[in-house]
Parts: sequence; C-alpha cells; structure tokens
Amino acid sequence: MHLFRNDYSEGAAPQIMDAVAACGGEQSVGYTEGDAHCEHARELIREACGCPDAMVEFCIGGTSANVICLSGMLRDWEGAICTRDAHIIVHETGALAACGRTSLATDDADGFLTPEAAERVYQFQMGTGRHMTRPGAIYITDTTELGGVWSRERFDAICDWARGHDLGIFLDGARLGSALTAPGNDLTLEHIASRVDAFYIGGTKNGMLMGEAIVICGHGEHAQRLREAFPYLQKERGGLLAKGFLLGAQFEAAFEAAKSSEALYWQLARHANKCADRLRQGLVAAGLDLYGNSTSNQVFVTVSEDQEARLAQAAGCETFYVLADGRRVVRFVCSWATAAEDVDKLLGLVRELA
Repeated sequence: MHLFRNDYSEGAAPQIMDAVAACGGEQSVGYTEGDAHCEHARELIREACGCPDAMVEFCIGGTSANVICLSGMLRDWEGAICTRDAHIIVHETGALAACGRTSLATDDADGFLTPEAAERVYQFQMGTGRHMTRPGAIYITDTTELGGVWSRERFDAICDWARGHDLGIFLDGARLGSALTAPGNDLTLEHIASRVDAFYIGGTKNGMLMGEAIVICGHGEHAQRLREAFPYLQKERGGLLAKGFLLGAQFEAAFEAAKSSEALYWQLARHANKCADRLRQGLVAAGLDLYGNSTSNQVFVTVSEDQEARLAQAAGCETFYVLADGRRVVRFVCSWATAAEDVDKLLGLVRELA
C-alpha cells in the first residue's frame, strides 16, 4: 500500500527530475551567486511575490532556513514568540537554542499564534528588564503543525500586533504550497510578502528533491539585519550547498510556467490537497473523528490503540498525540505522488477496522 507517512518520501516530481538531469552536464560557478539557474529562479520568485527588490536565497532544508533566518533577525539577548507546538520547539532538536536564540512559547493550542497569547508572553518577558530574554520577533507557520491554514484576517491581526510592538515577523513556509492552494484560503504570496520581514517557500515537501527558497522582503530593522547577516550565517550554519545550481534548477522548473497555465509548484500542491480532501471525507464517512482544523494536505484523526498499530503498519501514518482517554491522534499526509486509487485503498482498510 502507498505510504501516507509524509510528503517527502518520494524522490521528486518528474518535471523536477528532468530539470535537474538537464543541467547535469553543465558547469556552474558553484554555490548560488551568479549561477544562471539560481538567478532565473530568483527572478521568477520575485515576480510571483510581487516584490522586485526581495533578496532570494536557497537553503537545503527547513531547519537550516529557520535557524539562519531567526539567528539573523534576533540579537543574542532576544527570542522569538511562537506557539508551544511550533516546529522550532518540537521537531528541530533544539537547533535554534543551540545557536544561542530562545523560543518563547505561548499557550495557544491549535497552532495559530494569537495577539492575546503573544501579548501575555511579551508582557511577562519585558517585566524585569535585562533579566529576561527580550522578544525580538514572532515565528508563525503556514500551514500550522496541525495543518491549519491562516486566513488573511487572522494573519493580518498577528502582523499588526507584531508591528505595534516593533517585532520582526518570520513565516515558516515548509508547506506554504499546500496552504495557499487549500480550500477557502484567501492569502497570497504577494500579501504575505507585503507584511512579513522574511519567509520561505518550501520545496522539500512539495515535489522537489530538497530545498527551500528564502525571501527577505522587508526593509525595516529586522529585515535589514537579516539581509546583511544571511550570507555569512548560511555558510556558518551549514546551509550553503556547493552545488547550488541543483536548488536553482528545481525552483526554476517549479515557478516557470506558460502564461496560459499554472506554475508547477501550485499544481503539485493543489493535487496533494485534493487527495487529502478525498481522504478526509472518506475517513469521516467511515466513522472516524477528525482532530484539529486542517484543510491542507495533512489529515488528523483519532483512533483506538489497535487501529493505530494496524494503520501504522499498513499505511505508515504517524502518531502525534495520545489523548487522556487513551485514543491516538494519527496523521496521514498526501503528496504530489498520491493517487486517488491510493486513497481509496486506504479507506477500504479503514472501513475494515471500523
């Protein structure tokens, strides 16, 4: 059976593989400066973001992107306000802390950072002056850790709050493709770029071999600090790929589209979301309860311990939480490579276990 463990188990979409293969015999200058593929990809991304003067760089993966950007935005005595389930807290082995930067968690429980919870953390941290880590930025993700998709109203509210407190704004976009093509989404790349200091467009989890495109689009103090620091931190933190053309070629293929067609990046994400929606509806019809607020390519449901074990063995789903009543919250993830037939086979198994 097709595995639903994550959205990066397969190598890459055929079009991406073709793009990498096509430049296999070329000689490049190395890294990303001056490489024709990287420069073209930069222009395509600037155009897609509506931000012609954005600084666009490429990192190997999400952890390096998060560490490099937050290290560059924050000073030694500053920290990033984020939710308690933020990726930088729960899934990156303390990478940010190892670089001397602090995560300041709120009590938000659904993956969305709220102004009210952020204000409580801000006031607490500012209460005793130099004896506490000073908030310097906020960290948000789209999608959230539970697959939630930010609405423009909610997004603008937290951005307004951050600006009102002179904090930098960084958005982790590991699954930004899924978020911006999810049903009901009303955010755009252009709007995100107009509000944040920096964000990244995830490739690893949307059909590429690896790679994230960092977009530094702001012009305030935090963005300027990151613009200056990024090239040095990228090298220092191990995020600079010598064969940078491999990243440029992939993003070039993902964002270059004929005027009459949608860019490949959005096609791949939209397909994953469509399969996830098919799966979500089928799981509910089979009698399972959804968990969380996901409308993206991740689907969370509650199951019994026995169902958890059998589903994990058959479909590779991961357990995220064990609830107080003993039920398990498991996650299924669809990708560019998931087919409707794969979803239907999984639903057949679920109906047998119900």
